[in-house]
Amino acid sequence: MTASIILAKLIGPYCLIVATGVLLNLKTYQKMIEDLIQNSALVYLSGIFALIVGLLMVQFHNIWVLDWPVAITIVGWLGVIKGVRLIVFPNSLPKAIEFYRNNTLYLVIRLILIILLGLALTLWGYFEIPVTFEYEK
Repeated sequence: MTASIILAKLIGPYCLIVATGVLLNLKTYQKMIEDLIQNSALVYLSGIFALIVGLLMVQFHNIWVLDWPVAITIVGWLGVIKGVRLIVFPNSLPKAIEFYRNNTLYLVIRLILIILLGLALTLWGYFEIPVTFEYEK
């Protein structure tokens, strides 16, 4: 089993479950996020966790191809960026939270995109649905 398949089987359901949970319980998660940003140690630990997971994904799956595995690589790099942002600029989190609180539509769109990514990765990982991108030169 390739690293792409293994990671798709992990990341796909994770994205599906977490994004669906947040989407269906926006008020509850908004309260949790409010509690999180009040605790700077949790913001720091979130950054450390995102950085470590992102770096592990990039270390073992830095595949830049014109095919579905590149989605996993992009998720890894986004984790690195998120981790660095939370560690280096911890005050950026409350600003981002405020943006999404004032623009719920953007949050819903982002969650739907994460659900679609999760669905695609789950299908590619568990059912190995082939995806090819062909183009003419």
